Amino acid sequence: MQLDVLKEDARTEIGSYFISNYPPFSVWSPEHLPAAARALDEAVPDDTSPLGLYMHIPFCRKRCTFCYFRVYTDKNARDVDTYIDALAKEVALYAQRDGLRNRHFEFVYFGGGTPSFLSSAQLTRLIDRIAEHWSWDRAREVTFECEPGTLQKHKLETIKKIGVTRLSLGIEHFDDDILELNGRAHKSPEVYRAYEWAREVGFDQINVDLIAGMVGDSESSWKETVEKTLALDPDSVTVYQMEVPHNTVIARASKDGGGPVPVADWRTKRAWVDHAFDVFQREGYVVSSAYTVVKPSASGGFVYRDALWQGSDLIGTGVASFSHFRGVHYQNEDSWEAYIDRIGRGELPLARAFVMSDRQRLIRELILQLKTGSVEVAYFRDKFGVDIGEVFAEAIAVLDSDGFARLEGGRLSLTRTGLLVADGLLPRFFEPEFRDIRYT
Repeated sequence: MQLDVLKEDARTEIGSYFISNYPPFSVWSPEHLPAAARALDEAVPDDTSPLGLYMHIPFCRKRCTFCYFRVYTDKNARDVDTYIDALAKEVALYAQRDGLRNRHFEFVYFGGGTPSFLSSAQLTRLIDRIAEHWSWDRAREVTFECEPGTLQKHKLETIKKIGVTRLSLGIEHFDDDILELNGRAHKSPEVYRAYEWAREVGFDQINVDLIAGMVGDSESSWKETVEKTLALDPDSVTVYQMEVPHNTVIARASKDGGGPVPVADWRTKRAWVDHAFDVFQREGYVVSSAYTVVKPSASGGFVYRDALWQGSDLIGTGVASFSHFRGVHYQNEDSWEAYIDRIGRGELPLARAFVMSDRQRLIRELILQLKTGSVEVAYFRDKFGVDIGEVFAEAIAVLDSDGFARLEGGRLSLTRTGLLVADGLLPRFFEPEFRDIRYT
């Protein structure tokens, strides 16, 4: 079930808060895989739908205690090379599918794990291999996630050379004791060095990731982190509220010890994010989602986010990666052995899928776009032939009465209070059968 974070005294409990897709991942299954194959094999003349590429780099120096992604901390250089080869082969397999011929990437995202774990030589080799089959020369944005401690100036120069326009630094916090307590591999001195090098190399946009409410965090340490982030003058800042999904080190420790999760409660985390938003807004930043503030400039956008939330196609590559293609969700094999084996046999490593109805596509775009703070009624009427004010009248009325949202002037908007609990509100728009089930 989705966590109830709206109660005044809601503690942080084990489970998922952040909603990244719809319907929930727990209902995806292998029986829908033939539909994914059909979508990939169907050539659609003059298909102009935006297309993105996600590449999962699953390596880390350490596993953070709050991490729930598919990552590995025990792989050697030979393993990394094996994975790079498999990733390049997977992209080549996609390039051969009729549904993707002559289509171009509008956005690319290197995620992880830690993409900057790769050496300059490994990164160059990966890109050269991919370029034999596909390129992203026309991409509006190429994002690359980095852990500060893995960076040197020459590696940043390589990252820039392969076409990266948006560098995202996973800083999370500036208190070294808190970073260590939460299993982060870097310390604050490495943040400052990496940031200075990144500015010297000259990326179009530098984003900084923070997490409010990490284990050991306090109001004073959080406020200091916000001030130090502001002093860096990044182009955008992403601020997450700490959650504790089931497969994290923190969750396992809590289950084994029988004690409460040692993370700030939801009201405290919301207050800290609200404080961060206020601080950045006073300096001219604009709140662009429930997690993001940006400078109002040409380099302040986030194409990957906006395209996905408007239903763009996304080809996800790498172990456990997620894709969305022509109304079909699917996920890759989530184990190293199965992923490498399937690629070695010349197969796309698809493991489970879900075929969406038109209603589900509508709901998916509605809930994801609501994370930006508002949606236009006309957008959904034009695209889906549906008046969301009528179809979701009951849910909207409840949100209005609770002070979370307003529907007026053809726009459904979240209040600041609603924005700070956005993911806790979204299940109200779910179909009944998906409201009280496990999300992942």
